[in-house]
Amino acid sequence: MIDLDHFTPIASLSGGLLIGAAAAAMVLLLGRIAGISGIVGGLLRWTTRDGAWRVAFVAGLVVAAVIARAAGAPVAISVDASWPAVIAAGFLVGIGTRYGSGCTSGHGVCGISRGATRSLIATATFMAAGFVTVYFMRHLLGA
Repeated sequence: MIDLDHFTPIASLSGGLLIGAAAAAMVLLLGRIAGISGIVGGLLRWTTRDGAWRVAFVAGLVVAAVIARAAGAPVAISVDASWPAVIAAGFLVGIGTRYGSGCTSGHGVCGISRGATRSLIATATFMAAGFVTVYFMRHLLGA
């Protein structure tokens, strides 16, 4: 069943096109992959040669949200989990990105578009794990 109150195909398509264009621009102009875990990870291993574009990328993420909010775009964020659960989830995601050699954006958007086999496998694994988790949580645990 589609929740028509929160169904935003135009905004979603626009956002997807912008993400794709930004990822393509990074590859074409900088020769870099727009995977956030790699970008932030590179900030933790700071080098003068590499640091400026990484800071600009992360700052752009924050500034874009501030601009959208100032322009009146609805930014309703709701997290229905406790802080310990959020911290544990973040820790597990961090471990997963290290073992998976990247995050969902790096593999799903950038890796697949380059035809990288490991990105196809990683993205299929992310999706399968998500499907199983949702099924387990909704149908077996009733959450």
